[in-house]
Amino acid sequence: MRASLLIFGLLLIVIAPAMAQKTVELQKGAGRLIGGIKNGERVERVIKGEQQVKFVQNTTTIFCDSAWFYRSKNAVEAFGNVRILEGDSITITARHLQYDGNTKKAKLRDNVIFTKLAQAKLYTDFLDYDRMINEARYYNGGKLVDSINTLVSRKGYYDATSNFASFKRDVKVTNPDYVMKSDSMRYNSKTKVIYFVAETEVIDKDTNTYNYQSGIYNTISRTFDSNNGIGRNRNYSVKAKKISVDDIKKISRARGDVVMTSLEENMTIYSQAADTYNNNFAKIYDHAYVAKVTDEGDTLFMTADTLVSIDDVDPAKKRLLAYHNVKIFKRDLQGKADSLEYRSADSILYFYKNPVLWTDGNQMTADSISMLIQHNTISKIFMDINSFVISQDTSKNYNQIKGRKMIADFKAGKLAKVFVNGNGESIYFAIDEKTGTLTGMNNVTCSNITIRFKEGKVNSISFIKQPDGNFIPPHELEEENTRLQDFKWRADERPLKKDVVREIAKPEEEASKPLPKNITPEKKLPRKRPAP
Repeated sequence: MRASLLIFGLLLIVIAPAMAQKTVELQKGAGRLIGGIKNGERVERVIKGEQQVKFVQNTTTIFCDSAWFYRSKNAVEAFGNVRILEGDSITITARHLQYDGNTKKAKLRDNVIFTKLAQAKLYTDFLDYDRMINEARYYNGGKLVDSINTLVSRKGYYDATSNFASFKRDVKVTNPDYVMKSDSMRYNSKTKVIYFVAETEVIDKDTNTYNYQSGIYNTISRTFDSNNGIGRNRNYSVKAKKISVDDIKKISRARGDVVMTSLEENMTIYSQAADTYNNNFAKIYDHAYVAKVTDEGDTLFMTADTLVSIDDVDPAKKRLLAYHNVKIFKRDLQGKADSLEYRSADSILYFYKNPVLWTDGNQMTADSISMLIQHNTISKIFMDINSFVISQDTSKNYNQIKGRKMIADFKAGKLAKVFVNGNGESIYFAIDEKTGTLTGMNNVTCSNITIRFKEGKVNSISFIKQPDGNFIPPHELEEENTRLQDFKWRADERPLKKDVVREIAKPEEEASKPLPKNITPEKKLPRKRPAP
């Protein structure tokens, strides 16, 4: 008998809490109870007295000014100053509540405020709260506010267990540094991390605009990691497959198909990697090249191992630097050098260390070369120290002009005139226009020389200040007399467009490449063993 009583007592200990979990109980003394019938069913009307009406179900407590209590249905409809306490972590207030104690689902309406500890508050007029999964949902507009961010959307839900909130339709995030807009977004109210799950527009406090396909923003560390991003300000834009930004350190990194555009300079920089510091210093590398559109509709391309862009409010300090293996290509102009500098204030390109330029059939070299760009087209080329211009005629003879300094003038993008200033020397081969045969070679030394070009070829030469020269007939020409000192023809170094526009091969292009001779298709990839 005692054993039976002991087992019965143990069953009561186990079953009683389970039964208590299912029933909504009206707290005694909390309100005045009036019995009645509503919509054909038995219901109890409860009205607050000195204290508010109070219902309890496990760790959930409901307060209100009045309520309809459906005992048989285990449900409550509450009115006026409704307040739900879920343990010690969640508080919900509203004007109206419908609560089903069996499903543990609450429908709250009008001036609803959902509070999770001190982490976040959710404001809405239409909230459904599921106690079983600890999730709150709204459907006709809501606002989540915490210590840093305010998030507004048409629809959304908040998982109080994981602290994750999901927002849908017309999402807008406001904090001291950014305003973000999207159609879908997620947010962790504990870690303060925003997750972009759809195309998102971000406008920072400096009115810079960014668009991201997806990404993550930590609002505490103020760091972005995004996919397929585009950033824009008044003068510049940057686009890449991946963009990361550290707002505190003022560092941003772009990776994959990077496109940086200067609207002021009508210039675009392409690469696979770019690092920006303090929003005014950018290092661009990995298949980097520049495209600058000219007024005549042509494009000047330039590439180098590394490009550096320096921006400044002072136009005199703006620079574009290119160093190591610089090459340029334009339809009627090509060149190469070790390094280059472009100053936007005076629109001059400076070529350093063994520079060489080609325009039409003319090769130009000097210790240093600079190029003036006016109205987005080449206006002048300045050659300083050991200047040398070489062109090859139809008979493969080399016409040559040498001097201390030279200035080349361009018209409509074409070489029109070259002025030699100091220590001028020239070799020019005379060709009979009717027969096309060589009639001799002019070798002239003169301090200053002016050479005029037509369609890229020498049209006339003017010698200034007591020229000294001679004419040598063809039968007296010797090889050593047909070259000025330091002559060097560098046509094999002349870049093609494919040498400058450094595009990365697409996967299908890589797949179509022939295999090395020592590798057969069978050896390219190891064969997988069959499953046992």
